[in-house]
Formats: sequence, structure tokens, C-alpha cells
Amino acid sequence: MDAHELITRNAAEVVTEAEIEALADDPEGKRAYVGYEPSGVLHIGHMLTANKLIDLQEAGFEVTVLLADVHAYLNDKGSFEEIRHTAERMRDQFIAYGLDESNTQFVLGSDFQLDDDYTLDLHALELETTLARAERAMAEISSGDSVKVSQAVYPLMQALDIPYLGVDLAVGGMEQRKVHMLARDVLPSIDREPPTSLHTPLIADLGTGRGKMSSSEGVTISMEDSRDDIESKVNDAYCPPTADPEPTEDGVERENPVLQVFEYHVFPRFDSVVVERPEEYGGDLEYDGYDDLEADLESGELHPADAKGALAEYLDRLIAPGREQLAE
Repeated sequence: MDAHELITRNAAEVVTEAEIEALADDPEGKRAYVGYEPSGVLHIGHMLTANKLIDLQEAGFEVTVLLADVHAYLNDKGSFEEIRHTAERMRDQFIAYGLDESNTQFVLGSDFQLDDDYTLDLHALELETTLARAERAMAEISSGDSVKVSQAVYPLMQALDIPYLGVDLAVGGMEQRKVHMLARDVLPSIDREPPTSLHTPLIADLGTGRGKMSSSEGVTISMEDSRDDIESKVNDAYCPPTADPEPTEDGVERENPVLQVFEYHVFPRFDSVVVERPEEYGGDLEYDGYDDLEADLESGELHPADAKGALAEYLDRLIAPGREQLAE
């Protein structure tokens, strides 16, 4: 793959394509970043953006991971001491998952977000941003019906983090799109460049195929899961023999999360995937790319149960190093 293909592989959206092409023309030494609230244990959502960071490192980018302790504090996730402890645990898990340690900088938000210059620029953004505009950007962040002032400031800080980290590309899931669009709107008001951004897809709930897989609701997979846990969750996953399932009776759109995890997690990290089957059922199947696996599921050549067995195997290979690190 060339640099542009690596940068855009499995991206749901880039903003803008022209800016991405300029980065791809000369990626060496460029910096990409993603920010995470320290939560202690990496789950499959973290791993999706981490896969993209690994792609970017292969393309020539340097990577900054913001462990957003101040954001977590504003979101009422504990004391600074507790949050920083979980940040350290997450750092080690990212390295275990596959980020190149020599080419990854881990930064705590409190390393720069409490400085005078940052605080004054944040106040300048507050003067330029209506509460309604901030609320639109925080819709995916806040929880509950009562919005706190700290939550309104949260997306402005996310926007300001981008120039203060000195990065060329902001990476996040599609739920971060509103924040990145806010950053493009407001940063020019303080003479900062609007950021180039890349958004990864959202994986549907593993059990139902609806909505978004979440660590707080439904079924998800994390580095705490044992091999048996992974097999149990994957075996119970929603996996019709198609990549385009019918909506529910209530008209809710559905995806095939088993295929999504193959496409966005497994194939980017393995050169080929072997689905083991007894000879009486046709023997093993080997795939060098996602499209062939999807086609075989659609045609009936690959049974959903066999696909699930292979998915559990490869997910366990991805998660095992992080699980061992947690155990240590």
C-alpha cells in the first residue's frame, strides 16, 4: 500500500480529501493524534482507532496519544490521582496492542492544559462560541439530561488540544466528528489553522447489530476478557449470512458486527485469515482479504458459526498481549 491507501484504509470519512492528499504526498515526520479519557482497560473501540494509528505509523507518521486526565476529571471520572493511575495502565496496554513505542508519544492533558497560555486561549474560544454551538459538539459526550458547565467547556478543550499538541491530523471515531467540525469553525478565531481530521467507523452492538458497540451498554470486548470470554461473546454475536441485514420490525437499521470486526480489526493486522473446518465440511478456508470472506458468507460457502470461530481465534491473538500486561 502507498501512504494514501494506508492513511485512508477503513476510514469512514476524511476532512478534507485535499488536505489528506497533501499529507500523503509527504508523510514523513507528520504527526497524528487521538485522545482518550483514561478508563483503565482498552476495549474494542480503543483498538479500532489504535489500528488506524498503526496504519499511520507504517505510512511514516509520528503518533501522539493524549491521555486526557483533565477531560476525565471534568467528566466526573474520579480524582486526578485515580485518573492518572488508569492512564499509566492504558499506556502500557497500547504498547502491548502494537503501537510502535519508539514512534509514539504519550501526553497527559495536565502537562499543558493548566498552563496560562492554554487557559487564555480557552477563554478566547469561550467568547467566540455560543452555548448552543458547544452543546451540539458535546452531544455524544455528555450523559444524562442535566448538562454541567464543565461538559460545555469539554469540546472547546478538545478543539484547542489540536494546535497545542502540534499535530497535523486529528483521528477519532465518527462520534468525534462534531468536535472536529467545531474545531474547524472556532480555531481560526484565535489565529490557529483548522485541523485535518480522519474518522473511523462505529461498530454495531455485538449482540444485536444495532446502534454502536459500547463499553457501558450491551456487549463489548476488552483486554480483560479471557479466551473463554471472547469465544462466548463472539458465539452469541448477531451474525446473519449477509453484510446487509434487514432492519428490525421497528425499522431500526442493523449491521453485521462479526463482519465489521473482521474488516476493521482482524484484516488490518493479519496478512491472511484461516477459517478452520473439518474435512467433512469442506476443509479449511484461507482469505487474503476481507472482501472474499464477506462474499463466501453471502454465498453460503462460509457458515456464520465457522466465521465466529475464526473471529474468536484472531481477536484472542490481538488481545492476549494486553491481557498478559494487565495480569502483570
